[in-house]
Amino acid sequence: MSSKQPRWTQTWLGGVRSAGVDLGYPGERLGMPEEGSGAVAGFGRRIGAIMVDWLICTWAITQGLLRIDAAATPWMPVLILAVEYLLLVGTMGMTFGMRLFGIRVAALGGGAPGFVSVLARTFLLCLAVPALVWDRDQRGLHDRAANTVVVRL
Repeated sequence: MSSKQPRWTQTWLGGVRSAGVDLGYPGERLGMPEEGSGAVAGFGRRIGAIMVDWLICTWAITQGLLRIDAAATPWMPVLILAVEYLLLVGTMGMTFGMRLFGIRVAALGGGAPGFVSVLARTFLLCLAVPALVWDRDQRGLHDRAANTVVVRL
């Protein structure tokens, strides 16, 4: 028996790249650079940024400033996160966590996303599931619906 797997199992077990299909780098089909400023932000930076923003909204604002027990009202940190995203991404293109990790939200055509895009993206981000389903360009469903992409600074 040969040590080489049949082609159908290579595709199934190893993904399409193991079958010899070149999908390019994330963002290539969107016209973005592979590295440096303007390149699609990786998973680690995005997760780090949302964790910082979540901690700010949960501990610093909800429990620290407003003195609201986040365990008693679990929807309050999500509401504050939504307000943070609407205000900061809508005006500066990034949140505190995004700035710390060197990323920002951009419209697909370039520049800052419009208010409707930020509103749709924020709503879907707060639902969590759309943000966890990604395409090959590392864009979540919330980014695809809003025609946005998270890029490096």
